[in-house]
Amino acid sequence: MRVTRFDSELARPSVVAIGVFDGVHRGHQQLVRRVVARARETGAAASIVTFDPHPGTVVSSNGGPLLLATLEQRLETFEQLGVDQVRIIDFTRDVATQSAREFVDDVLVTQLGALGVVVGDDAHFGRAREGTLDTLRELGASRGFDVESAGAIGETERFSSSLVREMLRHGDVEGAGHVLGRPFILRGLVTHGDARGRQIGFPTANLETQSRQALPQVGIYAGLTRVGDEWIASAVSVGTRPQFYDGAIPLVESYLLDFRGDLYDTEVDVAFLRRLRDEARFASLEALVEQMGRDVEAAREIARSVGSLRPDLLG
Repeated sequence: MRVTRFDSELARPSVVAIGVFDGVHRGHQQLVRRVVARARETGAAASIVTFDPHPGTVVSSNGGPLLLATLEQRLETFEQLGVDQVRIIDFTRDVATQSAREFVDDVLVTQLGALGVVVGDDAHFGRAREGTLDTLRELGASRGFDVESAGAIGETERFSSSLVREMLRHGDVEGAGHVLGRPFILRGLVTHGDARGRQIGFPTANLETQSRQALPQVGIYAGLTRVGDEWIASAVSVGTRPQFYDGAIPLVESYLLDFRGDLYDTEVDVAFLRRLRDEARFASLEALVEQMGRDVEAAREIARSVGSLRPDLLG
């Protein structure tokens, strides 16, 4: 798959989908699969136009939405879905002021030679979100491309990135996984912590997360952690460690079952399978250790139940 931030490297003609595609949930996947199918029918390039950073971080006064996936994760999912090329637009304030007509002429017509465009039925683009599905159809009619709405493809269940964020906010990682079509996955570097887990017999990988990263509700989860190409059963904590101190920023710590090795400065993925319990302060350190032992066994059983699941692959 070709990935570029420059128009000169793009293949033409194209069938195109436009959007941020945060999380690349099942609705996004349906749309992208339709683009790929139409491209194969016509001999065109299956193309995605996406934005980095998220437009909300540039135009919103509150910093925009919490993100479900990194750009790298989005690109990996596009490749799994069979996309030929991705045009990444660096979203700046200048881009935010571009009119819908200018966007269509510059990106879809000149850069990509669009034969067809597939979008969600609530699509908006251009300055102040002035461009709508109807706008796109009107412009396409005079510029030689047709427009298809994902809402007409036949999917009856509605999916959205905001729905995933809401589910994560309530700790419903199973619901989030249903919308995403695979478990919710956090990606980050393993960093040095204060070794509290190691001292009590449960050494954890402390995940460095981004400031605008969506996290599941504070609590303990069963999950899987990817090290290299291997997914390892894990008990995962998202919390402030009230047994030792109350921090302001939640930490993500994964205890990899039956694993021995040094993960510092290694990039890992942590997939969330099921919520086990709330975070709590225990009467003693011994009581905490006993509960952690129960958490580990519960996580082991849940990992067994998913069998050979590869969380990085689409269902």
